[in-house]
Amino acid sequence: MPRRTPPDRKEVILTAARAEFAARGYAGTRMEDVAARVGISKATLYLQFADKAALFRELVDWMLATRLPAALPPEMESAPPAAQLEALVRFGAKQLAEPEIAFLPRLVIGEGGNFPEMARTYHDRAVNVILTLVEAIIARGVESGEFRAVDPHLAARSVAGALLLGALWKTVFEPVGADPVDMESLAASHIDVVLNGLLAGVRA
Repeated sequence: MPRRTPPDRKEVILTAARAEFAARGYAGTRMEDVAARVGISKATLYLQFADKAALFRELVDWMLATRLPAALPPEMESAPPAAQLEALVRFGAKQLAEPEIAFLPRLVIGEGGNFPEMARTYHDRAVNVILTLVEAIIARGVESGEFRAVDPHLAARSVAGALLLGALWKTVFEPVGADPVDMESLAASHIDVVLNGLLAGVRA
């Protein structure tokens, strides 16, 4: 059974793993390369993480745990659903503009067919968690009458779609010559479209 990794060592390892996955993809990342980046032996790394799949799971959990709480800080807890949704979209766009985050959707789409466990990990431990949060905000807006009577499950996926496209655009299409997209501007446009579609009384 893998040993419990001290928090400081664990963060160093996960930072190194993130760099390797971003640079080499899932198939190309090797445990020995992660260990070398940290400055430990491969055997030491295997004592702490059973295999590459376990390392990827820990990486996804760590990235979510260290970033998601800032999406809706305590002062936003009692804000109206529309304000919470806007804050979440802006936060998500800012995060996905960062290469250290944006590589994940690209990696999962590009290699998920060959590594279904990796794709399932990203879905269950990141995508589903975020979508559940968005669904809850939309459901509260519907219940309070601020939003129209939409399906929160489907609406949440519409909200996430533009941000995922933006991340893929920056990591896949821009490097091959596509016109650049500004994620902050994309977020502002998306908020305008989404809220005008959701707010009760806006549409006839």
